[in-house]
Amino acid sequence: MTARDEVDRIVEAWRRERPELDVEPLQVLSRVSRLARHLDLARKRAFTASGLEPWEFDVLSALRRAGDPYELSPKALLQQTLVSSGTMTNRIDRLTTRGLVERHTAPHDGRGILVRMTAEGRERVDRAMDELMVGEATLLRHLSRAEQERLAGLLRTLGADFDDA
Repeated sequence: MTARDEVDRIVEAWRRERPELDVEPLQVLSRVSRLARHLDLARKRAFTASGLEPWEFDVLSALRRAGDPYELSPKALLQQTLVSSGTMTNRIDRLTTRGLVERHTAPHDGRGILVRMTAEGRERVDRAMDELMVGEATLLRHLSRAEQERLAGLLRTLGADFDDA
């Protein structure tokens, strides 16, 4: 049997204080919220160790996932990072200043711009990703691979409606 956690105590207290209220959603979502805080801390540690801000990791990881030559249009970066055009322009400017990305003219469209990750950007995002995977694996250490896959499937189902919004 799994030990009781803080959420069990919170749910129990709400059941006592508000017996007419269905507090079952707290069983899942309070745990998700608490885990999200631990995940935020693991991510901050991974990014700090690599000298990156979370938003820098978001942009650089989108470029890294694009594959060699690690470049995307600003529009593609917008779609992957879910920020406004103005915010993305600012982020690209700041990453360019830090030497982590470069702007290039698109080869088949003289007016188009591509953002390409530099070798320094790739090294930093790879280091951050290595650190992040260690931190995230630590958070999941009490679950077997099969349990992780089952949980991932449940969370995928739960989040599907939100991804379409």
